[in-house]
Amino acid sequence: MAATPAHPQAPPKPTWDPRDPVRPLLRPTIRIRLTLLYGGMFLIAGILLLSIIYLFTAQALGDSELPFKVVEGKVQPTTSWCELPVQGTGEQLNEAVSACLQYQRDRALDDLLRRSLFALLGLSIIAFAFGYAMAGRVLSPLGRITRTARQVAGSDLARRIELDGPDDELKELADTFDEMLERLERAFTAQQRFVANASHELRTPLAINRTLLEVHLSDPGAPVELQQLGKTLLATNERSEQLVEGLLLLARSDNQIVERKPVDLAEVASRAIDQVHGEAESKGVEIRGERAPAVVQGNGVLLERIALNLVQNAVRYNVADGGWVEVTTETEHGQAVLVVSNTGPVVPAYEIDNLFEPFRRLRQERTGSDKGVGLGLSIARSVARAHGGRIIAEPREGGGLVMRVTLPI
Repeated sequence: MAATPAHPQAPPKPTWDPRDPVRPLLRPTIRIRLTLLYGGMFLIAGILLLSIIYLFTAQALGDSELPFKVVEGKVQPTTSWCELPVQGTGEQLNEAVSACLQYQRDRALDDLLRRSLFALLGLSIIAFAFGYAMAGRVLSPLGRITRTARQVAGSDLARRIELDGPDDELKELADTFDEMLERLERAFTAQQRFVANASHELRTPLAINRTLLEVHLSDPGAPVELQQLGKTLLATNERSEQLVEGLLLLARSDNQIVERKPVDLAEVASRAIDQVHGEAESKGVEIRGERAPAVVQGNGVLLERIALNLVQNAVRYNVADGGWVEVTTETEHGQAVLVVSNTGPVVPAYEIDNLFEPFRRLRQERTGSDKGVGLGLSIARSVARAHGGRIIAEPREGGGLVMRVTLPI
């Protein structure tokens, strides 16, 4: 049995080359279609309006009657608004008849104007409704492109627009977007494959080195110099393992989270505090704060990594005596908020952005201390973005930082 393709076939390509500066004159472009559509609508509306005005005029002229009649050689008025002299000269009689006819014309014009305005209002309503419907039909491919783009933004790179129809600008845009999505999908697939291979290739030799060093260190007859060298190499190996794990986690967390589950930030923060509690006690740092339930949809392991990195940094970069770390969680304006505040050295506001760059620390360009590998805040920001949230750092008055993580509920 033949294997089914992983993705549906791409839509047929345009019959012309989009890069060719000389394009067919009769190509059904959006400009030509809109010109024909609205020009035709204007022509039809004009014909209808002229026809209605013609009918109203004919009706107004047909319904009108003479305001007087001649009986036995005498002129008699037939309406109440036409006043003719009983006696008078021919000139006076002609002026009176002209006044009656002028009044009758004015009444006919007023009636025609009133009916024409009502007809224009009705035609305007019909024209707006028809134009709205036709504009929606013409622009519906843009809505399809927008919906596909939103689905792609949610890490569904397998989606395609596959727009059919005439070879106009919208189809050209959709086909170009499909080609771009195909290239992006190949790039992300290659990146995921690289991360998986690197995870195996980098972890294995480091794990072997750690095992060999631990075996040599367990030998009670080893010289003291060898024992000291082994401990130094073991610490270096552990640092390399942390660096590899951080890089792999940073690469994985750059993508959107597809599988989401309810995660309570209060529970995540409590677990992070439990892991750092021993280190905080050894440094004399007090951990405090109230943690209210704040449930979000996301990956619990990655969210725990955010809390752990922030709390670890808050403990490690603290004052030598009387320091504290405050960890709070709450819901605010439809968002879950995790705030980690700590005492510590004064941090200039202009150096805040540098803290989130990989391998960057305060007043240090590269990793050079035993406090970490310089990826903690980079990973925290990447994970927050993958969950649709953000992380903000602010200098605390008196020294230290206030790290604020907001995630959508």
